[in-house]
Amino acid sequence: MSKNILIISASPRERANSDILCDEFLRGAMESGHQVEKIRLVDKRIDYCTGCCSCIGNRGACVQQDDMNDLLDKILAADVLVLASPVYFRSFNGQMKTFMDRVCPIYPMIHDLDVYFIVSAAGGSLPVESAFLSFRVFTDCLDVEEKGTVAVTGVWDEGGVKGTKTMKQAYLLGANA
Repeated sequence: MSKNILIISASPRERANSDILCDEFLRGAMESGHQVEKIRLVDKRIDYCTGCCSCIGNRGACVQQDDMNDLLDKILAADVLVLASPVYFRSFNGQMKTFMDRVCPIYPMIHDLDVYFIVSAAGGSLPVESAFLSFRVFTDCLDVEEKGTVAVTGVWDEGGVKGTKTMKQAYLLGANA
């Protein structure tokens, strides 16, 4: 059965390691017949949550007029959500946090969604595990099921993930989503 997969890449650099892993996940998913869209947060105008609480009384809507409103609809239409980020200080980056905060208008409306996490880190496994934990703090607020994770560590240079076993892991996660 074909699934609607939404990949959210928080990499500020196109073709950086976490973004390349997103592309491998996408390739595997598309070759398995799924509908896939990858959104690069750096290409969107997503303002910070102002804490106005308008979305509490008007569930599903945010008063801010930016690109996030379109993304909220895409999240609700998705069967699978992939969250990807480089690791900054043992967590995901600021672009991902801003995105997560702005999911507030729809978070009670998210049900039966499969979730995958993709991260890249210059350091070892400790930053990766804490980044996954940070993602889980967010997804624990949603009615979702974590289906898989992929991480590359020890890669400092852009494109350093190429040729690693992590590329195949990302592809296989997508193929089996």
